[in-house]
Amino acid sequence: MEPLNPKPIGRGMKWNPDDSSFGTAKPKKPRRWREKFREAFRGIKRGVRGHSSFYVHFFVAVLVVATAFVLRCDPIEWCLLIGCIGFVFTAELFNSAIETLFHGLDAQSKNRIQGCLDIAAGAVLMAGLTSAIVGSIVFVRRLASMNLIN
Repeated sequence: MEPLNPKPIGRGMKWNPDDSSFGTAKPKKPRRWREKFREAFRGIKRGVRGHSSFYVHFFVAVLVVATAFVLRCDPIEWCLLIGCIGFVFTAELFNSAIETLFHGLDAQSKNRIQGCLDIAAGAVLMAGLTSAIVGSIVFVRRLASMNLIN
C-alpha cells in the first residue's frame, strides 16, 4: 500500500516520500505597486468595455458633476456626490466581474448560478437608487438655498 500524500501534486511533479520540501510553494517575488495599479486599471478597462450600462452611468455622472458645478455645491456636497458616483461604478464593476465569470460556465452551472446574476444586478439597482436619493437631497437643498424653489 502506497503512503498517502497530504500535499497536492502539480503538473509534472512526482511524489518523493523522502523529500520533506515537496509541495511547499516557493515564495513569490512581491509585485511592485506599479504592477498592481496596472492590473487594477486593466480590470477597470475590461469591466467597462462591452457593458452598455456603464455608458448610461457615465452619462448620468457627467450630468451630476455639471449640475454640481453650476449650482456651486460646497465641498461636503461634492464629497457626497462623488462618493455616490464611485459607489455606483464600483457596484457595476462587481456586477461585470460576476457576469464575466458567469459567461465562462457550462450550461448546467449557469442554471445553478443564475441567482447570482440577479443579486449582482439588484446591488447595482440599490446603489443607483440610493445615489439618486442622495443626489436629489443635495440638489433640492442647493436649489432651495438659492431661492429657486420654495
